[in-house]
Amino acid sequence: MSDTVSPVDDGTPGVIDTELSQPLDGVALLTVSGEIDSLTAPRLDGALQRLSGEATAVQVVDLTGVVFLASSGLAVLIEAAHRAAAAERRLRLLVQGRPVLRALQITGTDRLFDLHTDRDAALLPHPAD
Repeated sequence: MSDTVSPVDDGTPGVIDTELSQPLDGVALLTVSGEIDSLTAPRLDGALQRLSGEATAVQVVDLTGVVFLASSGLAVLIEAAHRAAAAERRLRLLVQGRPVLRALQITGTDRLFDLHTDRDAALLPHPAD
């Protein structure tokens, strides 16, 4: 399953690309790249809602392609973490860049997620310990 959602040229500044896939049985992966700010956060929210609708035990958001993460993007990620918790899941984030990791750490929101820096570990089909 693969669903690629690219930005629509609607005159709205900001660029974000998302792709929802199922790389392994029981694992849904949302790959995000670009800048997440107040203009693109609604697009991220829509993609995260599609991810939360997937009937998979493991849900991963790959943020390695994100070059900027504003507070509005953090708010959307926090909402996604709460949706996952309501479904008795814990959202996994794949992060490697300082802009994303630093934003999560200084706000304390890193505690809401299972953070991974290794793609293979993030995609393991069993729940993270």
